[in-house]
Amino acid sequence: VVYEQEGVCIHSSCGKNDDQDNLISGVLRVIEKENEVIVDWRPLDDTLDTSNILCAGKDSSSVVEWTPAPKEKLARGADRPNSYEAEWDMVTTVSFKKKPHSNGDATAHANGESKWSFLFSLADLKSIKQNKEGLGWSYLVFCLKDDVKLPALHFHHGDSKLLIKCLENHVVLSESPQDKRILLVNSQNKSLSQSFENLLDEPSYGLLQVEKVGRRKMFCGVNHRKKWKKDPYTVTMGRFSKVTNYIFDSFRLSDPSTQRRPPSEMADFLNDAIPGLKINQQEEPGFEVITRIDLGKQPEVSRREPVSTEEWAKNMDSEGRILNVDYIKQSIFKGGLCHTLRKEAWKFLLGYFPWNSTKEERANLQKRKTDEYFRMKLQWKSVSEEQEKRNSRLRDYRSLIEKDVNRTDRTNKFYEGEDNPGLILLHDILMTYCMYDFDLGYVQGMSDLLSPVLYVMENEVDAFWCFVSYMDQMHQNFEEQMQGMKTQLIQLSTLLRLLDSGFCSYLESQDSGYLYFCFRWLLIRFKREFSFQDILRLWEVMWTELPCQNFHLLLCCAILESEKQQIMDKHYGFNEILKHINELSMKIDVEYILCKAEAISMQMMNCKELPQAVSEILGIESSSVTPDSDTGEDESATVLSCPTSLYQSISTPVTAANGTR
Repeated sequence: VVYEQEGVCIHSSCGKNDDQDNLISGVLRVIEKENEVIVDWRPLDDTLDTSNILCAGKDSSSVVEWTPAPKEKLARGADRPNSYEAEWDMVTTVSFKKKPHSNGDATAHANGESKWSFLFSLADLKSIKQNKEGLGWSYLVFCLKDDVKLPALHFHHGDSKLLIKCLENHVVLSESPQDKRILLVNSQNKSLSQSFENLLDEPSYGLLQVEKVGRRKMFCGVNHRKKWKKDPYTVTMGRFSKVTNYIFDSFRLSDPSTQRRPPSEMADFLNDAIPGLKINQQEEPGFEVITRIDLGKQPEVSRREPVSTEEWAKNMDSEGRILNVDYIKQSIFKGGLCHTLRKEAWKFLLGYFPWNSTKEERANLQKRKTDEYFRMKLQWKSVSEEQEKRNSRLRDYRSLIEKDVNRTDRTNKFYEGEDNPGLILLHDILMTYCMYDFDLGYVQGMSDLLSPVLYVMENEVDAFWCFVSYMDQMHQNFEEQMQGMKTQLIQLSTLLRLLDSGFCSYLESQDSGYLYFCFRWLLIRFKREFSFQDILRLWEVMWTELPCQNFHLLLCCAILESEKQQIMDKHYGFNEILKHINELSMKIDVEYILCKAEAISMQMMNCKELPQAVSEILGIESSSVTPDSDTGEDESATVLSCPTSLYQSISTPVTAANGTR
C-alpha cells in the first residue's frame, strides 16, 4: 500500500426526487503488486483486510522471513519495513494473497460487496478529471480506457493532490490541451520509479522542477549541493529519471517517424542530468574504426587457491620485508587471500603499510597514526551541544552518519543487534573522517566502503587509516561535481564499444547507451551487487592494481557481456534493462566474473590495433597505437607494451611459492 486516504466519499442520490446527497464514506488505496498498480476504493465496511498483506523482513537482498504487517504501518504507505538499506532497495518487498477480482470492472462485486466498491489497474486508466479550484471539496473522476467513468470521489479529509503525486510515480500525467482540469495518462510507465524503490517517493528528493515552456521543458536545479552531499545515488538517478520522463512525454501524440530525438537535443538533456558530461553529438568516424577491430577469441582463464599464511610468511625476510612484491600481488590477483591473512595484507594493498617496510618500521608507524587518530577523534568528541548548535555542517554530518550506520550491513553478525560495538566503531570512524577531510565530510555510500574494512581489521585505528587510503582512491566519486563518476561512465562506454559494438548499438537504440544503470556499481565498487564475503575477495583483487589500470571497468564489461544475450534476445527496452540489471544483485558469481574480466584484459592487451583512448584508460604504454579516427595510415607497425611485471603476470602461471615463475 503506497497511498491510503480515509474520508473519500461518493455522493449518490437516494432517489430522483431527493435533493439531498447520500454520502458513502470509504477508503481509497493505491496498491503496488508485482506487475501492476491497483487503485482501490471501498466503503468503510468493505475495506481491505490488512491480514492479507505480507511484508518482507530486514534483508532486502533476499526475503528470509514474512510477517503480517501491523495495521498502523499500512496506514503509512512509504513507511514499509524499516529495511537497513531502504533507500537503496531495488525490489518491492510487499506480496499479496490472491483475491478474486476483475481489473477495471467497476460492476463486478464478489462475495456480496457493496455495489459502489471498485478497483482498477493503473494500466487501464485513460484520464483523471479534477474539480475547479475553490469550489467545494476537491474531487476526482477516473475515466478508463473503455470509456467507463467511475463515480466521482470527494476528498472530505484531505487534498486530492497527494493522490496525484502518488500516481505520478507510476505514470506520466499531462494536462489536456482542451481542458486544463483533465489529466491525460501516458501509456509509458514512469521510467525509474518501477525499478528503484522509494527513489522519488519523498518530496525531499524532488531535485528538479519541470516547467512547460511551449513544447520544451526547462530543468531547474533545487538545492543541488545539499541533495548531492546527502545522497549522490538518488540525486543522480533522479536526474536521469527526469530526463527519461521528458523523452517519453515528448513522444506522446507525435508522428512515429519523428520519435527519435536529434543527437544534439539528447546531448542537452543528458548534460542536464550530469553537468559537464561530454556527449558525442555527431556521427563520429572514430567509433567506426573501433567497431572494425577484431579482438580475437577470449582466452581461457583459471584461478588459483587463495594465498595462505604459510605462503605469505615464506615471502618475508627476517626483518619483516616482503621479498617479492610482484609475486605476492600476482598471487592475490589470481586467488585472493585466506581470511586470516587479510588483516595484515590489506594494510599493504591499501597503502597504509609501505611494501618495503620492516616490522619495526610498521610498529612505529602504527604508534604515530594511533596518536594522530585520537587527536582528530577528540576534536568532534569535545564539541559541546552549544557549539554544535552553531555548526550546521557538523550537525548534518552527524545526522547522516547516525542514519546510515543504523542500516549498514545489519544482517552481518559483526553489526547486528542493538548497541553493537561494531556500530559504535563504524560511527566513530566516520565522524573522525569528517575531521580528517572536513570539506568532503560524509556522503551517503561511504559507510558501505568502511564496513568491510572494519570487519576485517577489527581495530578502530587500523580500520580508519585503511579507510583513508581507500577514500583517496574513491574521493572523486563523492565530490559535489561528480567528476569521477562522469569520467568512469565515459570510459566504460569506450571499453564496451570496443568489446561489443553491436551490444552498444542496441543499448543506444533503447536510450540506455550512457550506461547509467552502472552508476551504483561504480559509486561503491559493487558493494551492493555481491555477497559480503564475495566483496572481500573482489576488493582485494582490485587493490592489486593488476593486470592494468581501471580493472573495475573491465569487471563492469564482464557482467554486461554475460547478460547481453538475455537482454537482446528478449528485446528488453529501457525499463526492462534497468530492472534486469538491478535484479542481478547478489546473483553474480564472483569467480566467474573475475575470470571473464581478466580474459577481456588479455584480449585488449594482445590487440595490435588498440585505439589510443583505450590504451590510456587501461594504462598500457605503446610505441604506436591506432588513432581513434580512420586516417588510413599503415598500422602494421603497431607494437604494444606494458610494464614487464604486469604483462608477465598475465601470461605466465604461478608455479612455486618461493617467487620462481
